[in-house]
Amino acid sequence: MAKLSETYACVPSTERGRGILISGDPKSNSILYCNGRSVIIRYLDRPLEVSIYGEHAYQATVARFSPNGEWVASADVSGTVKIWGTHNDHVLKNEFRVLSGRIDDLQWSCDGQRIVASGDGKGKAFVRAFMWDSGTNVGEFDGHSKRVLSCAFKPTRPFRIVTCGEDFLVNFYEGPPFKFKLSHRGHSNFVNCIRFSPDGSKFVSVSSDKKGIIYDGKTGETIGELSSEDGHKGSIYAVSWSPDSKQVLTVSADKSAKLWEITEDGNGKVTKTLTCPGSGGVEDMLVGCLWLNDHLVTVSLGGMITIFSASDPDKLPLSFSGHLKSVNSLVVLQGSQRDILSSSYDGVIVRWTRGLGYSGKLERKDTSQIKCFVATEEEIVSSGFDNKVRRFPLCGNQCGDAEVVDVGSQPKDLNLTPLSPELALVSIDSGVVILRGPTVLSTINLGYAVTASAIAPDGSEAIVGGQDGKLRIYSINGDTLTEEAVLEKHRGAISVIRYSPDASMFVSGDLNREAVVWDRVSKAVKLNNMLYHSARINCLAWSPDSNMVATGSLDTCVIIYEIGKPASSRITIKGAHLGGVYGLSFIDDCTVVSSGEDACVRLWTVSPQ
Repeated sequence: MAKLSETYACVPSTERGRGILISGDPKSNSILYCNGRSVIIRYLDRPLEVSIYGEHAYQATVARFSPNGEWVASADVSGTVKIWGTHNDHVLKNEFRVLSGRIDDLQWSCDGQRIVASGDGKGKAFVRAFMWDSGTNVGEFDGHSKRVLSCAFKPTRPFRIVTCGEDFLVNFYEGPPFKFKLSHRGHSNFVNCIRFSPDGSKFVSVSSDKKGIIYDGKTGETIGELSSEDGHKGSIYAVSWSPDSKQVLTVSADKSAKLWEITEDGNGKVTKTLTCPGSGGVEDMLVGCLWLNDHLVTVSLGGMITIFSASDPDKLPLSFSGHLKSVNSLVVLQGSQRDILSSSYDGVIVRWTRGLGYSGKLERKDTSQIKCFVATEEEIVSSGFDNKVRRFPLCGNQCGDAEVVDVGSQPKDLNLTPLSPELALVSIDSGVVILRGPTVLSTINLGYAVTASAIAPDGSEAIVGGQDGKLRIYSINGDTLTEEAVLEKHRGAISVIRYSPDASMFVSGDLNREAVVWDRVSKAVKLNNMLYHSARINCLAWSPDSNMVATGSLDTCVIIYEIGKPASSRITIKGAHLGGVYGLSFIDDCTVVSSGEDACVRLWTVSPQ
């Protein structure tokens, strides 16, 4: 049995120069956002409780709760809207092809019967409103000539729909059935977001021209503006109303969030400027916001989610983050807390603490991309796509200056010896490189295409896997390798090799979905028929007591085998990570941590059968 115990969620996908739209459900205090093909539900008061919907075939762009909180409508870049339940395995209710291009925003009517979606499309079809149960059109939306970035449904009767977009227009429609009523040209740049107040009396549009304009909710006429005094100095990307319809929250490329009081005459003045934590770099631009109950939520370009208290904005905010991109490596530090370090190829390294979740991003001066990644309590060793291996001293969440070694070819695999971590084995296309600290001891051409490698815990032996599916075992003497044995059982190129912690065994996995456990002394197969994946094996991990081995695959599954029992008595975790599993490690003898293409990290409690 394997039970999911914790999920450390990814953060919303962001794009420079564009706002993102997050939404929430006041009843459950949860927020919705998208990353890749996943739609993530997070609970603001329970950060480790995460629910993920992964049925979109294309990148998801926006998602919204229905007014009763029971359903979610989510959309993707193909123009498809899926409507699914918030509980019980997210059962799919309906699916409609709404636009011919990417959908950027959607909104439910207050009775939960209709949905309006806007985005990119062929011809003039940039907006569509339809019945949620049948997909029947409920109006014609003329008046836009370019991509429509945002739309909103008036939350009270009589129903109205407003839209805005890249043609600098704000359009107002009456219905149902909805028909064009009037258009405003008050903005001089992209209009990024438009929202009705909860009482339906007003709506507000914000734009890259740094302006916000307030309109009458019933007639669509302009009634006021957000004051330029103490206003934003950059593009305004998103806006959200307070539950009492008297204030709005805006976020901008100027890295600040502002609270505005909206007076009866329809003008807004700044009452508070909120500064989010960060170093002040480009990644600290704010691109999304949400006012949910007493929570003011902001999202930065780098994926930092910050939550302020609306009743006490001076109170220190709560901030958490995570990965934006696929997490390709995991390391469990052997210290007192057994913290987890995870790395994604965009160069972000995150520290996670069990029971708490996010506990900081590692700050590196060198922000190069990461392909291979290993770490100890004191040091991180990484390689990217530039033929270089970097060694950073690690102190808390700070990385010292990197020692950079050029190994002459792009590293395929990195291995440290646990007993003497200054010794590292790096595999490259044609052979291996032995490093001691920042020094290259030797570069050895092995005469065949190398795909994976491992080094024994005491540094006395190395195993190198080839494109030909063979495992070659070498003894290490100083800076030389001597071939001792060749093992043949795999029918595909070797993808990963790992020694057991007690050094009595090793396990190898291949691109032909098979794993094999070998006895190190006799070189005999200790556990075979490990053929239960349906795609290549990406990663392997041993339990600290060397009694269990876990395999992670492109097929989204993690399989755990017990040594001494037949492979058929395995434990399978199906759908561990949407898009494939790329990182695996054991925290203790009964807890596995995994990561993958979905940019999430998960902890599983394993109880042998």
